[in-house]
Amino acid sequence: MGIIFGKRKHASRVTEQDKAVLQLKQQRDKLKQYQKKIELALAKDRELAKQLLTEGKKDRAKLLLRKKRYQEQLLERTDGQLENLERMTHDLEFAQVEVQVINGLKQGNEALKKVNDLLKLEDVERILEETREGVEKQEEINALLSGGLTEEDEEAVEAELHDIIEHSLPNVPEGLLPVRESESEEESLPDVPTTPVKEKMKSKVRERVALEA
Repeated sequence: MGIIFGKRKHASRVTEQDKAVLQLKQQRDKLKQYQKKIELALAKDRELAKQLLTEGKKDRAKLLLRKKRYQEQLLERTDGQLENLERMTHDLEFAQVEVQVINGLKQGNEALKKVNDLLKLEDVERILEETREGVEKQEEINALLSGGLTEEDEEAVEAELHDIIEHSLPNVPEGLLPVRESESEEESLPDVPTTPVKEKMKSKVRERVALEA
């Protein structure tokens, strides 16, 4: 069930370069194993030559040392071959990286070309022109709102203001206004006497004295 419903993984594509790198690495590993084998054999041959000399078998010891010398030369040759394999492996891997970089640049150029095709030069110029016109219009509006009006504009504003006042405010009555009750009551009150109060009292006293006499 898990195999049926599970996601199918895409196997990575193995290129010829990958196969070549793998073969070079395999040959490198074989050379390293061969070097270890020779190094062990050289150590044994030297010990065996010492033993033969102690036994008085000088000719056999000499023959063994010749064999040892030949193996040492083979070891030196394998060092050179191993160095060549290492260098070739690195060069091939670096070439693969370069190919990937070039492919990435190629895809990037194609994507950039598609974007440039979507945004044509005429469209860019039109958008910039519309933006410039919008900015200029906004600047004109700001200038009007900030009081940058001409004398003719000021006269037109005053005329419109006068027209609004005439049509919106109530009319003033032409006749006399009615008199309020408080005003009529004030008119009916008696006049304030102009003669001082003391003079009136003095005259009354004189009249009373005259009558008593």
